[in-house]
Amino acid sequence: MTTALHYEALKERQRNLRHDFPETMGLRVHRAISWIGRAEQCGNDEDARFIFLWISFNAAYADETDFQGTTISERATFINFFNKLAQHDMKEKTIYTALWHRFSGPIRTLMNNHYIFHQFWQHQNGMEGFENWEETFQTSTRSFQQAFQDGNVSKVLRFVFDRLYVLRNQLVHGGATWNSRINRHQVRDGAAILAFLMPLFVQIMMANPHENWGRPFYPVVD
Repeated sequence: MTTALHYEALKERQRNLRHDFPETMGLRVHRAISWIGRAEQCGNDEDARFIFLWISFNAAYADETDFQGTTISERATFINFFNKLAQHDMKEKTIYTALWHRFSGPIRTLMNNHYIFHQFWQHQNGMEGFENWEETFQTSTRSFQQAFQDGNVSKVLRFVFDRLYVLRNQLVHGGATWNSRINRHQVRDGAAILAFLMPLFVQIMMANPHENWGRPFYPVVD
């Protein structure tokens, strides 16, 4: 597994392997691949591509506990998912290779963009306690750079998806204009990063079907 597969190849692999998938994991993969396929049909619409790929990400990682009012946060679910991916990718290092060799430039650009840094917007919206957002931003960026250099895949993914989550919120909650010139760079780079990572995530899941990837909260009900 050295490269990410596109929809048709992913779907073919899923059909060949699904007999060995637990039901809940098979449903996750099926749904995630379907949204990857939809994202590939977006042409030049990077906003739509990003949103569809984020839905694919949700299909892959979201656990039923996210919807049951438990104390576990969505970020904690992210971290748990990334830890599992990194553990199963330790030998081939496909995620790290993709991040380092193919997307190091776009990812560094994202990490240096304070417009997708959560604390910046907390401060902009007048919330107390975020006056030092610039210091926090610089600390976060340095921590990311160290994790990147150390090859800490799980930690790198946490930093990257923290930024992408802010971008996701801007798009999904109407905090951005469709096809806006103002946020083109982060939307374009974010969509490209997700378009490469999501197929890798799904491939790792299919290669390790008996890992506990969690239970989807919305199973198919007759």
